[in-house]
Amino acid sequence: MEDINLTTPLSLRSSFRFPVQSPQARREVLIGALWLLVPVVGWLLNMGHRIMFVHRMHQGQAPFPAWEGWPVLLKHGLITWLGMIYYDSPAIALGAVAWLSGVVWLWIGVFVLWALATIAIPGYMTFYCKHFDVREIFDPRRALRRVSEGGAAYWRAWGIVSVMIAFSFTGLLGAGVGFLYTSVWFWQSAGFSFATVFTQRHGLAGDAQAP
Repeated sequence: MEDINLTTPLSLRSSFRFPVQSPQARREVLIGALWLLVPVVGWLLNMGHRIMFVHRMHQGQAPFPAWEGWPVLLKHGLITWLGMIYYDSPAIALGAVAWLSGVVWLWIGVFVLWALATIAIPGYMTFYCKHFDVREIFDPRRALRRVSEGGAAYWRAWGIVSVMIAFSFTGLLGAGVGFLYTSVWFWQSAGFSFATVFTQRHGLAGDAQAP
């Protein structure tokens, strides 16, 4: 039984345990790892899966099972991936100019734009999960405002996520195959971490009950 949800206080322990807290949760990570063997489509399905388990918790349901309705998961994965491209496009465009022109100092701007995009993306993900409103994605000012409203809790989530991503590389020790599993585990942990911050900050959990 899953006892960690978006009402659970965020900690390194809760983030670590969320994707593996029950047999069903562990099966979901395994399914995601197997899908990564399918280029592009597998990654998009995993993205859609993260959207769906957050949505389920917003509706007061258990996060898993969320590997249901694969066409729908693919749609949500594609939409949120397009959002990522949208946020990263200024950095990509400036990077092309820097590369073609050979102007080295432009790469500083590329890094700044990329960092802003990376910071902003969690600011729309959780809100899209609530009602699947595409307008939540393509509004950078709204996303950055929500990041600002997240305050110290948002940056604490980044600290936790940084530890999670470092740990995920231990999967490479298993002849590289284990990284499929640990990378899916990491992305689910990251999704949970940021969703917890914004859900608790903005009261998005609906009828979800604290464990």
